[in-house]
Amino acid sequence: MFVFGLTISALFAPEWRVLHVFQALIYVAVVTMTRRKMAVGFGAGLSVPLFWNALSIFVMGAARDGRKELATVVRTGHTQHPDVLLSLFAGCGHVLIIIGCIAGFIRLRPSAGQWGQLLVGGVVALSYLIAIVFIFGPPQGVELMKHVFGV
Repeated sequence: MFVFGLTISALFAPEWRVLHVFQALIYVAVVTMTRRKMAVGFGAGLSVPLFWNALSIFVMGAARDGRKELATVVRTGHTQHPDVLLSLFAGCGHVLIIIGCIAGFIRLRPSAGQWGQLLVGGVVALSYLIAIVFIFGPPQGVELMKHVFGV
């Protein structure tokens, strides 16, 4: 579902296409690893959506803008900013991924080692995400990361 959302997003925001291809690989890896009950996959599936939703809520204001645009669609039947609605869709998808990863990890009845693997998976996935934003992201994505990390 999330890979589909990234594909649709690329239609409305072509400057993000290359980044979204590499970002989609994260979600493919999460699905593959969590289906194999690998704790690192659950860590990746928690860290990336939590990071993006935190950015959306606390830094970019995209969640607020998405709610406003959704209200406009409900009121008028039209959208002026489909990309903003996609961002809201992504945030909701992230919540589902987070819930699924928490539930899946708990069902493992994790050992101490698996908690460590969860942490490693999260750190590696976030490192990859930040790296691909700097390497493949458009200028506004790079500026966002610089702002977040004070670079």
